[in-house]
Amino acid sequence: MKPAFPLLLAALAATPVFAESPGTPAAASAGAALPDFSAIVASQGRAVVNLHVLRALPDSADDGDGDNKTPGLPRYKASVGSGFIISPDGLILTNRHVVDGADKITVKFINKLELPARVVGVDAATDVAVLKVEARNLPVATLGDSDQLLVGQWVLAIGAPFGLERSASQGIISTLNRALPGDAYVPFIQTDVPINPGNSGGPLFDTQGRVVGINSQIFSKSGGYMGLSFAIPINTAMAMARQIIETGQARHGWAGIATQELSQDLARAFGLPLPQGALVTEVTPGSPGAKAGLEPGDIILALDDKPLVNSADMPPLVGVTLPGQTRVLTVLRGGQLGRLNLVVGDLQDGALAGKGKAAGERVARLNLSVAPTDEATRKVLGITTGLLVRELGPGPAAEAGILPGDILLQLGRQRLDTVEQLAQAGEALPVGQPVPVMIRRRDGILFLPVTLLAPQK
Repeated sequence: MKPAFPLLLAALAATPVFAESPGTPAAASAGAALPDFSAIVASQGRAVVNLHVLRALPDSADDGDGDNKTPGLPRYKASVGSGFIISPDGLILTNRHVVDGADKITVKFINKLELPARVVGVDAATDVAVLKVEARNLPVATLGDSDQLLVGQWVLAIGAPFGLERSASQGIISTLNRALPGDAYVPFIQTDVPINPGNSGGPLFDTQGRVVGINSQIFSKSGGYMGLSFAIPINTAMAMARQIIETGQARHGWAGIATQELSQDLARAFGLPLPQGALVTEVTPGSPGAKAGLEPGDIILALDDKPLVNSADMPPLVGVTLPGQTRVLTVLRGGQLGRLNLVVGDLQDGALAGKGKAAGERVARLNLSVAPTDEATRKVLGITTGLLVRELGPGPAAEAGILPGDILLQLGRQRLDTVEQLAQAGEALPVGQPVPVMIRRRDGILFLPVTLLAPQK
């Protein structure tokens, strides 16, 4: 990498750690009245729809004679969800998980009209789906700009919690760009808006009546609302929806690199005043990142001059980039700042390449895929051994709290240098008994108890 300019860490160090936001309406807004969302419900609520979904179950039912089999009698499982109209000719936006595997979808409008819908296309990476009903002159939701949102702003959700149609609930934006496990390509909007099953796929409005997100998930230990709700930013959702409408599918950008968060100590070790950016831990050979010249130990500070505060900021930015487009990375390497041109690849190509590589690296008993760490990565992280966790499926490793990007250092008393050592150590350990696994996560070492499963026969 040829530095585009010499050492600028002095300039970075001069950046204030805390700075006042311009135009902060501190005392001015203290006595402001609470928002009244009634006008928004009246106007924009017309574009919100309720979805009734049927999924076929096995061709049997209980006939009362104890064998639970009545051939030829179809059964269905019913569920509900929400959505909103994005075109007057019947295009509807919702969550993929609301309609995934559906055999029949019925859309119910505010005037109680019911129409069948077909799935135009879905995107698993962002949980977005586009539906189509045959209709004209439908009321359309007004779309906003989720990039302009601020923490603390009021927002409104309209949907069908537990099937209770056209229910409205309000709250504020709790944080932005929230990364959730398994959803690397969505920078979620976190709110405290009461959301429950049935709200999924419905719109999240700002105080101007513009859709800024799709209500998608909640954090819950009971199955109901517990104060944490998550919405897909409308800019992310519509970028995928436009592709689905045009081609029937969505494509995502791929860089072919793994990154981790920077701690304060790691930032100081690299000469940074603040732990911001994405520390590159692995570069897939032949990937777009490798072709751009990225190396383990590089710190990506910005993408097209958009600063990366957290490592998790990068996947969504790359993911919404169409394959073939070029993004400019600002990279710190060896105390020097430079720029690299990343020609973004196709996530599908990366997934196919990853499957071929992971097949020989999967440890079935733990249901995870790992790869040996290279010398450069170990040097950066200050370790002498370890296996990088690539993927996890349901099983003991995931249940123990192991995450993609963790580095497994030791299983029981076995030091882990190779995949074979991990597989052999797993087979030799007792079934059903917790075993300590030492891992490196970000800047720290921790132990997790893993309870191994019996070998599959």
